[in-house]
Amino acid sequence: MTDPFSVSRRRLLGFSRLAVLGLLPPAALMAGSAPARAAGIETKAKAVHMVDAETGTVLFSLNADAPLPPASLTKLMTAEVVFDALKRGEISETTAYSVSEHAWRTGGAPAGTATMFAALKSEVAVLDLLKGMIVDLANDACLILAEGMTATGGPAGEAAFAAKMNARAQTLGLKSATFANPTGLPNPGNRISPRDLVMLAAHLQTAYPERYPLYALADFEWNKIRQRNKNALIAAIPGVDGLAMGFAEGYGFSAVASVARAGRRVHLAIGGLASEKERVEEAKRLLEWSLTAFTKRQLFDAGETVAEASVYGGAAGTVPLVTAAPVEVLVPQETNERLSGRVVYRWPLPAPVKAGQPVGDLKVFLGERELRSVPLMTNADIGVGTLTDRSLDALKELVLFWL
Repeated sequence: MTDPFSVSRRRLLGFSRLAVLGLLPPAALMAGSAPARAAGIETKAKAVHMVDAETGTVLFSLNADAPLPPASLTKLMTAEVVFDALKRGEISETTAYSVSEHAWRTGGAPAGTATMFAALKSEVAVLDLLKGMIVDLANDACLILAEGMTATGGPAGEAAFAAKMNARAQTLGLKSATFANPTGLPNPGNRISPRDLVMLAAHLQTAYPERYPLYALADFEWNKIRQRNKNALIAAIPGVDGLAMGFAEGYGFSAVASVARAGRRVHLAIGGLASEKERVEEAKRLLEWSLTAFTKRQLFDAGETVAEASVYGGAAGTVPLVTAAPVEVLVPQETNERLSGRVVYRWPLPAPVKAGQPVGDLKVFLGERELRSVPLMTNADIGVGTLTDRSLDALKELVLFWL
């Protein structure tokens, strides 16, 4: 097969340079041969991000990087902090925390917001607090956990727990996320993008398989009050097993959902809908479309050479770049757009180069839309070249820098 790559280099602002290798798609990269209109779907939402879990393909994206007011979606990050503490052994499911007056008045029955009706000055175990927070979207559960886990009462406990949330968000790479409280009650400091909400949903599902089923519980009873799961998508859409819903004044209704069906899983973040009914209808329409309108294509095997990167001062002038796993994407069954790819890495790679060294990314596009980005690593050791090799490479770099 002919070489599918053409090479261009461009100088960027500052001193860093990237090599961009454009894949010219051969027959294996064509998105389909049957004549069809351009695939697409419209939505009433202000923002959407939807990703196939297995391949990482972005199926639909609209305003995905614009932070939105998460409201009760904030509780996904609260749960992550608690799940992480459980995993580390810092707390256990039976650890019990007292219901303070602040938690009771701010998030309990007197507040008139979502609550699990925890009684003032009672003690509640972590597992029950998690069920209340996840099934009932209970604000009192969030506050009890925050005060208990930080050993700090009142607003100071909320702030201390929010600091934990922000630290964990940074660790997880949620670049847009900032949190001011564990409940999602109105505060301009609570912000996160749909893209990061999907990343968080995927993390919760994969990192905590023993906790994730809590999101699919049909109901939860506490203090002799039984409440059905407030996530209406679980009952409305077959296969949905999480995660949360929110409403922010001035922005509208939002949701983060995950559906597993017929061997596939899709994560969705959607926001800015006009009503609860519209939120359910739009989420259902998008998720059904995601599960029925796409075909999987494998572009490269694991370890197959995707491109060759230039090596500066090496015993060899190039090194093969490969992926650790097969590169697969989902493409619409009806589309006239073509798949293409670009390999991006910092150019040139200085010798010595070790096999398995991360150096860049393969970005796969359908038309102008990026479907996914896959890390690339080197597939060979390249030692330092002779003085002559290094001199010639220095000359080439000097010439190419000014092209």
